[in-house]
Amino acid sequence: MPKVSSVVCHDVRFPTSLELDGSDAVNVDPDYSAAYVVVTLDSGEEGHAFVFTCGRGNEIITQAIDSYGRLLVGRDGDELVNNLGEASKRLVHDSQMRWLGPEKGVSQMACGALVNAIWDLRARREGKPLWLLLSEMAPEELVDVIDFTHISDALSPEEALQILRQGQAGKAARIAELKADGYPAYTTSPGWLGYSDEKLLRLSKQAFSDGFGMIKLKVGGRLEDDRRRLGLVRRELPQLPVAIDANQRWDVPDAIEWVNALADFEPSWIEEPTSTDDILGHAAIRRAVAPTRVATGEAVHNRIMFKQLLQAEAIDVLQLDATRVAGVNENVATLLLAARFGVPVCPHAGGVGLCELVQHFSFFDYAAVSTTQQGRFIEYVEHLHEHFAEPVRIVRGRYEAPQLPGIGAEMLLESRTRWTFPGGAGWREVGNRAAVTEPHMTPAEA
Repeated sequence: MPKVSSVVCHDVRFPTSLELDGSDAVNVDPDYSAAYVVVTLDSGEEGHAFVFTCGRGNEIITQAIDSYGRLLVGRDGDELVNNLGEASKRLVHDSQMRWLGPEKGVSQMACGALVNAIWDLRARREGKPLWLLLSEMAPEELVDVIDFTHISDALSPEEALQILRQGQAGKAARIAELKADGYPAYTTSPGWLGYSDEKLLRLSKQAFSDGFGMIKLKVGGRLEDDRRRLGLVRRELPQLPVAIDANQRWDVPDAIEWVNALADFEPSWIEEPTSTDDILGHAAIRRAVAPTRVATGEAVHNRIMFKQLLQAEAIDVLQLDATRVAGVNENVATLLLAARFGVPVCPHAGGVGLCELVQHFSFFDYAAVSTTQQGRFIEYVEHLHEHFAEPVRIVRGRYEAPQLPGIGAEMLLESRTRWTFPGGAGWREVGNRAAVTEPHMTPAEA
């Protein structure tokens, strides 16, 4: 009967601000970072997971993971791994720690890291990548991992079970198809706001040549700049769909005016036009900018907010994130909510390791939940994949199926050591040149 012997968290950061990789109208100078956790059983088994951040504050997440991790140390490892619903509730609904959220922000992400580490243990035990583990689990077991608290008015256990049972038909063929052909991707790599027009156009042409089905450009700095950049891509690559992303930059009236001013470029969607907490604001924007679609999700705290976005008919595309909510359990709940409301899921990725993690949810969604790839993509960004035990593989604009057992979170030990902040060898070389070591800068000052 193995027990949890340790929960160890590391503050790992990368100096992406040096090239303005990841820059947008709000995140003007990100240094992509991971609060990286390893849960170890006294049998020697390890589960790996992390939370993504943009640099400063990564130490806050690591400390929260340490605090929540104390709830696991000494626990029966088999009990946690074999009852993943209860393992999640033990963390998320702790009677005292929940006051820090409840179920939002730093506390929710810290819980999610530990939940994901337990799933990593389970997947490694079964010798399967997460997507295949989920796809091959019985519908009844999947329903048991979901916390239906505060969402049963939109998705009951019976409705979730019905969706999953319907997804059994043809599942084996879809799994075989995913192994052979992968899943469609779009890329944000050309579109960072800090990139020059020349770099934007060069990377957009490369993305089209590489077979990506869509690219995404960041917007929300200055309207004339957005029109110029969209115009460049539209003139040079008129056949390539282009989405736009404001990263919550606008108030509702500004969003409506700005998106309508870009409507002649026919964007595939406007992403995060306003605060992701503003359910009614998203609904108002969606009505006012139609037929431009509205997408959001990467900063949505939990399944309850996704429920409201769907109930309010506020979004056309749902963009779940692998590390924002409370782990695999809550992402499965969100996939089922999206299926219940007939809204396509196009996950958020990028950052450090998010592509490696979130691909599993789209593969599972196609295999056993929505059973379609129509109008669906996984986001892809060309950053930092070399640091992972199984980097994502993109072939002809499609994600290839992950193969290694686990959730895809394992970062190479050499990378973890070199980029531990602030004392790792990489940071000693970078010194004070990255934004994470400089005074805080707001979007208005960028």
